Amino acid sequence: MTGNEGRKILCILFLLIVFLLLSSDSMGKDAHVKSPTLKSNVPGHNPEAGEILHYTFQIVNSYPHDSSAFTQGLVFSNGFLYEGTGIRGQSELRKTDLETGKVLQRHTLPDSLFGEGITVINSRLVQLTWRAGAGFVYDVNSFKLLHQFHYRTEGWGITHDGTRLVMSDGSSTLYFLDPRTYEVTARVGVQESGSPVNRLNELEYVNGLVYANIWLTDTIAIIDPETGKVRGKVHLEKLSQIAGGDRAVKTLNGIAYDHKNNRLFVTGKLWHSIYEIKLIPRPLTPDP
Repeated sequence: MTGNEGRKILCILFLLIVFLLLSSDSMGKDAHVKSPTLKSNVPGHNPEAGEILHYTFQIVNSYPHDSSAFTQGLVFSNGFLYEGTGIRGQSELRKTDLETGKVLQRHTLPDSLFGEGITVINSRLVQLTWRAGAGFVYDVNSFKLLHQFHYRTEGWGITHDGTRLVMSDGSSTLYFLDPRTYEVTARVGVQESGSPVNRLNELEYVNGLVYANIWLTDTIAIIDPETGKVRGKVHLEKLSQIAGGDRAVKTLNGIAYDHKNNRLFVTGKLWHSIYEIKLIPRPLTPDP
């Protein structure tokens, strides 16, 4: 190999290395620009914009519901609907057939207790009571009482995110409990545009967000459980009218989610039906 040939080869290698470095840098820039943004669990929500989305509804199906049931908790699990009812002397835990409304199994609480929210986690059914500070844990299949736990607040609604229980007490606070010890491990204040959202009632965990009935309203708040910020609101005034509900006694209360089939169910205290609904986003600006 002559000296000229060697210089040519070195020159070619140098140009090749420069080309590869420039190509790698360009690919990195393109990859950064084209990286998809994470989508929110709330349909159409832009987390960067921070707006609260509002939803109306479409009825997909309706199912019979015991109109004497003072609904305090609602859960859909393994193809069945579980319901916790209130009123002292009438409080029960029920397993029902969704299609027929038939009560398949029931457990009656002592007359001194006012039943509240329920949830199913790891084959256990957890039920709260209102002012007794007592929670009960049952085997979900037999309704056999496994043990009892205590809390210092009132008990209203309860759900779980797979690893933590999430509980409300009628205030603007959500409490997070260890599902083994039932001790409070964290809490978050729920707020809408900087103001506290009080009277949080029945809860349901849906795709990373907590859906909460707001007592004495026809509204469900959609809450980010990590920040407490309201990400959306579901307006069910017309559904309450259809069900014969009101904002005094026969209030909207009861949210259940079928995770397997992506179905959302709602009902109310003393309502004659349970409704499967689809959420319909409202336009951000009113129609002209």
